[in-house]
Amino acid sequence: MPQARLDEDLLNRPGSRLEIATPALVLDLDALEANIAAMAAWATSQGVALRPHAKTHKCAAIGRLQMAAGALGLCCAKLSEAEALAAAGLERFLLTAPVVGARRIARLLKLAARAGEVMVVVDDAENLRALGAAADAAGCDLGVLIDVDIGQERTGVIDAEAALVLAGIIAGAPRLTFKGLQGYAGQVQHIAGYAERRRASHDSLAKLAAVRDRLAAAGQPSPLVTGGGTGSHALDPAAGVLTELQVGSYIVSDVEYDAVDLTGDGRRPFRSALFVYARVVSACHAGFVTIDAGSKSLAMDGPAPVVAFGAAQGSTYSCVGDEFGRLTLPPGGKGPRPGDLVGLVVPHCDPTINAFDWYHCVRGDKLVDIWPIEARGCAA
Repeated sequence: MPQARLDEDLLNRPGSRLEIATPALVLDLDALEANIAAMAAWATSQGVALRPHAKTHKCAAIGRLQMAAGALGLCCAKLSEAEALAAAGLERFLLTAPVVGARRIARLLKLAARAGEVMVVVDDAENLRALGAAADAAGCDLGVLIDVDIGQERTGVIDAEAALVLAGIIAGAPRLTFKGLQGYAGQVQHIAGYAERRRASHDSLAKLAAVRDRLAAAGQPSPLVTGGGTGSHALDPAAGVLTELQVGSYIVSDVEYDAVDLTGDGRRPFRSALFVYARVVSACHAGFVTIDAGSKSLAMDGPAPVVAFGAAQGSTYSCVGDEFGRLTLPPGGKGPRPGDLVGLVVPHCDPTINAFDWYHCVRGDKLVDIWPIEARGCAA
C-alpha cells in the first residue's frame, strides 16, 4: 500500500505529526513558506528575478507556491521533469542542460506546444541545427539560450567565439529565438567561507560578462543572463551580470548549506524545512540504536544527516545498510527505545527528495497534507 494511503487517516488530527509511518519525508510548511517569502523579498530588493530550479523539489505544489511568489518560471535539469510538472498543470520552463537526440527533441517540441514558454540551452552547433530543423518541421517556436562554461567544466561553450557561432545559427533559424546566456557556477555554491565564495563567484561571472559583452558588440544582446544558486544568491547581484537566479535548495535548506556562510555574518536566512522521520527498530547494544532509514532514504553523497530530535544531543548518524541507520549516542546518553521517533535534517536535499514519492506536510503537531513528488525519478 502506498505510504500516502497509510497516513491519510492522520490528516489534521492533533499530534498526528508524531504518528507518521516511517521512513517518511516530512516537509514543515511554515518553514517552507517562510523560505519562499524570504528569497522573493530579497530578490525584489536587489532588482533581480527568480527562476527557481525544480530539480530540487520535483513537486508541482511547491512550484505553484514559487510562481505565486513572483517567479518567472521554473528551471528543470531533465526534460522528463518538465514533462511531469507540465502534466500537473505548470507552465514556463527552462531546460538547463542540452536536449540532444531526435527522440528527445521531438518530446521537447511537444512540451513547447502545450506548456506556454519553453526554453532550452545549447552548447553545440549540430545539436542547435537539429533543434532548428525539428522546430521548423513541427511549426513550433522555441527559445534558446547559449550555455557558457564559467568554471564548472560540465557543459557550456568555453569562449565568446564559440558563442558567436551559435548565435549566428540561431539568427538564421526561423523558429528559434535567441533568449540570452546561461552560466552556472556550481563549483562555487558550497564554498563555506563568505569572502572566498564571493571572489570565486565574481571571477566566474566575469567570464560570463565577457561573453555577454562580445555578443552585444556583434549585435546580439542577451535579454536574459541566468545562473547562480542558493550558495551565491547573496553575492551575484553585486556583480551586475545575472538578470535572474536559478536558486533551488533555499526552499528547504539541508546539512550541506547549513555549513555555508550565506550572508557573511553567520546568519541563516533559510530555515530547515525538510526532515526524514525514522523510528528506532533495535536498541540491544550499548552506545547505539538502529533506525529504519538507510541509503534508500537519505542521500549518501555528502555529509551525514543531523539529528534534529528524538535522541540525546550529540548523537550522530551513520548508514549501516539500504534500510537501516545507526545513531551513535554520546557517552552516558540515554538512548531512545524501539518505536521512538527520530527526526533527521536531510544531508543533501535534491537526491534525498528523489528517494520518496510523497511529502508529508506538517504544521505544528499536525500532518495537514500529503503532496506527490510528480517528477521523482525523472532522468530522461
